[in-house]
Amino acid sequence: MADISRKRFRRASFIYWMLLSYIIAALVWWFISLNNHVDTMQAFKVNQINATISKQQHPGLYQVELDKINKEHSREKTKYISEGAIFLLLILVGAAFVYRAIQRQFNLQQQQQNFMMAVTHELKTPISVTRLNLETLQKYNLDPEKQKKIIRTTLDETARLNSLTNNILISAQLEGDRYKSAKEELDLSTLFKDCIQDCKKRFPERSIIENIEEDADVQGDALLLQMLINNLLENAIKYSPKESTITVMLKKLNPGICLQVSDEGLGIEDAEKQKIFNKFYRIGNEGTRKTQGTGLGLYLCRKIAKAHNADISVTNNEPNGSNFVVVFKS
Repeated sequence: MADISRKRFRRASFIYWMLLSYIIAALVWWFISLNNHVDTMQAFKVNQINATISKQQHPGLYQVELDKINKEHSREKTKYISEGAIFLLLILVGAAFVYRAIQRQFNLQQQQQNFMMAVTHELKTPISVTRLNLETLQKYNLDPEKQKKIIRTTLDETARLNSLTNNILISAQLEGDRYKSAKEELDLSTLFKDCIQDCKKRFPERSIIENIEEDADVQGDALLLQMLINNLLENAIKYSPKESTITVMLKKLNPGICLQVSDEGLGIEDAEKQKIFNKFYRIGNEGTRKTQGTGLGLYLCRKIAKAHNADISVTNNEPNGSNFVVVFKS
């Protein structure tokens, strides 16, 4: 599907540049024609002077008339050059805007296609796993330990499904300004710890180091802030090796609060650091990508941060990986 979109974009770009080339060629031809016309008119007027005024008998009058013709010729040329330059500038500026609009439209279409592919996969996987686990429990008389393992896997998949649907719903509500925020005085330290404990239960094999300052209070929506923290934690888990360590930090500033989630994954290239917060954007191609996701998580993080007068950014971790930093202003 991505190849089809690229072919369509190349085809549209080819047609666009052909039309633009034709328009510019027509403008150049118009300028050349007018320039030739001005030169022809000058030559005609000079011939008229030569036929009516003797250069030897009336040199002064002849020179005055010739100067008039030359000045008029110069004015006409200047006018046509100015008009041509303005037309060319307007055409090029308009062409640049149109091309950028076409490019944005195709990029958005590609991202939406990637989103639909990802959502389809993300929805089908937990549903299929849950159904398979329930059928296994129904058909076989398993020992309690295996039952617990299957039930835990099923709960993890339903939690992932719940997180996905929440991301989609909240994203749509925030996009359309339909989300009714319930801001209150919150202890961000406690909320952060609760999210970390929940993450440890879901991913017991992962190592998470905490450095949380107490009594970091903030005015905010508990549901949205919980979603922001969970998305950052899940993102760190998703894009780092299982044996690596995830470091989380909450620090009070003067003024403000700094929340940070660091992983030891491959990191993010500088060219991608701003793009990853765009809606539907994911690094790589959806058909060959190995990690799960919809391209909504970090977009939601930025929207939620902005709604709480906070800035979110990503920097390189040392020796490798990424640091996602959210700074809440006072």
